[in-house]
Amino acid sequence: MLTARQGLRALPVLLALLALCLALPVASPAQASTRRPVVLVHGYNADPGVWGALRADLRAAGYTDAELFSFGYDTHQSVNEVLAGRLAAYVDQVRRETGAAQVDVVAHSFGSLVSRWYVKFGGGGSTVDHWVSLAGPNRGTSTAWACALWDQACRDMTPGSYVVKKLNGGDETPGAVKYATFWSNCDEVVNPDDSVPLTGAANTPVGCLGHNDLLGDDATSAGIRAFLSS
Repeated sequence: MLTARQGLRALPVLLALLALCLALPVASPAQASTRRPVVLVHGYNADPGVWGALRADLRAAGYTDAELFSFGYDTHQSVNEVLAGRLAAYVDQVRRETGAAQVDVVAHSFGSLVSRWYVKFGGGGSTVDHWVSLAGPNRGTSTAWACALWDQACRDMTPGSYVVKKLNGGDETPGAVKYATFWSNCDEVVNPDDSVPLTGAANTPVGCLGHNDLLGDDATSAGIRAFLSS
């Protein structure tokens, strides 16, 4: 136990330590990480496993697994009647888990229509900050006619479908969301190739890549990462 005299002698040291502690900046949770969680939305007849390469690149760029989320869903259902609502619920869950006010969305192929509907008509205009479409049939694709007879998602992807018309009616990139698309002039699934770019988006041609090759292409990944940090 300190005597009164020892306590008085130690007082200047204690005061100096207190002043040093008060001078040190204290990071709030919001300051600790300014990155938004990223929600990855796969395409038709796929699953969350397609995002392996991009997830690895995002982790190398500083993201943690707790900031990366892959939405898995049945790709044979309706964009507007079922899937966009399920994506909305998933994004709300991500926001609750992370405490983030907004997320970034990266979608491939058919996932572009699902996530666009959520952004434009399902409340995502306020909860999504950056939206990315990789090889999305944003104006429809003629290849979808091959399965449109028995598959609702294929019907939604056909040129002139209800979903395509509604998404492209009026402003194609509404609200304060930042939009980007990446498209190939050799895409064997999305026809015509220029179905992908959207008015008002940052539209990036990636050269001659196959439809699924965009998922693992280094230059495309670098472009996505740069856009998400903008």
